Amino acid sequence: MSQAHLHLSPTAIYPFDARGIAKRFRHAAIFGALDALNPGETMRFVNDHDPLPLLDQIMTHYGERVSIEYRQRDPGAIVIDFVVK
Repeated sequence: MSQAHLHLSPTAIYPFDARGIAKRFRHAAIFGALDALNPGETMRFVNDHDPLPLLDQIMTHYGERVSIEYRQRDPGAIVIDFVVK
């Protein structure tokens, strides 16, 4: 029997390291991860470049339901929190 995704806390932070996902699957994986979050939960996204086109897609798709908060924005090291409202 498989175990469903457990939401341990309404303020949980779930890591998502995009660097280990093949580029052609990244956006689908990111949207799938965001869709799995409950209000109050955060996906901490790590990448090697600033994903500006992705951020535009997220804002268009989710609007105000997801906030985007940079935690680190250095060349080669991007960390963004996506917080579901």
